[in-house]
Amino acid sequence: MEIPLDKIDEYLFFTKEKKFTPSETYFKMAVYSLRFAYRMYGLKDRYIQLPSIKKEKRLPVVLSKEEVIKLLAVPESLKHRVLLNLLYGCGLRCFEVRNIKHSDLDFDRRMLHVRAGKGRKDRYVPISEILVSILKEYMGSKKSTTWLFDGQNRSLSDAVNEVRYAARTAQWVVKQAAKKAGITKDVTMHTLRHTFATHLLEDGLDIVSIKELLGHERIATTMVYLHVGQYSTGKAFSPLDTLYGLKKPIVKTHLCPFFPSKFDGVLMPSKLEVMELN
Repeated sequence: MEIPLDKIDEYLFFTKEKKFTPSETYFKMAVYSLRFAYRMYGLKDRYIQLPSIKKEKRLPVVLSKEEVIKLLAVPESLKHRVLLNLLYGCGLRCFEVRNIKHSDLDFDRRMLHVRAGKGRKDRYVPISEILVSILKEYMGSKKSTTWLFDGQNRSLSDAVNEVRYAARTAQWVVKQAAKKAGITKDVTMHTLRHTFATHLLEDGLDIVSIKELLGHERIATTMVYLHVGQYSTGKAFSPLDTLYGLKKPIVKTHLCPFFPSKFDGVLMPSKLEVMELN
C-alpha cells in the first residue's frame, strides 16, 4: 500500500475547508489513523503534520432577567418548573441535573451536592430559598425516592428499577418553555447555565467564585463572561435570590481582585480567546 503525501495533504485540506468545520479531535484521529496504517502495513513511518484549525469565536447566548422571569413562569407541570429553576438557579449542565438524587439536596444548609461533574469532580452550589420551597413541594408529590428527575420505565421487567430523566426530554422541556414564553433566542439547557453565570457577574459576584460554582477547571474558560458584565467580590449566592428581590445585587466596585487598587476598572485582555463553554 502506498499513499502519496500529497494525497494525504489534499484529504486534510478538503476536510478542513468543508462547510462544517471539524473539531481538533477529528483532525487528530485522522492523523493518528494514517500513522497507524503506515505501521500496520510495515511501511516507513512518515511524519504527518497536524494542520492548524481556526475555531469560531462565539459568545454564549444569554437571556435577560425579564426573559428568565417569563421562562420560569411558563411551566404548568411542577416537575418542569423545578427543572428550569435548577438549571438557571444552580447553573447545572444537562447530565448534572439528570444525575441529582434526593440525597444530594441539603435543605438545612441550602446546598446542592453536584456529584462527578465534568472532569469527575464534585462541587457544592447554593440553593435559593425560593427553589427550596419548590423542591420540597415537588419531592413530596412524587413516588420515586432515588433520582430527583425520574424517567418512564420502558418495560414491566424494568419497573423495579428507577430510570433517570432522558436528556432529550429535558432539552425538549426547555425548548417548549422558551417558545411559549415568546423568546426568539436559541434557548437550550446550556443557555440557562450561561445566563446563571452572566447574571451573577452582573449582580456583583467575583469571577473566581463563579468559576467554582460552574465547576470550570481553568479561569480562562470562565473569563468569557467578562464580555457581558463587570464584577466585584462577594459571597456566593443564587441568581434566583436577586431575580425575585430576596437579595440585593452586590454594589459594584469596578476593581479587579487580581490587580492592585490603582487600576480603576477591570483589566480586559486585548485578545481574549473565546472558547467553547461546557
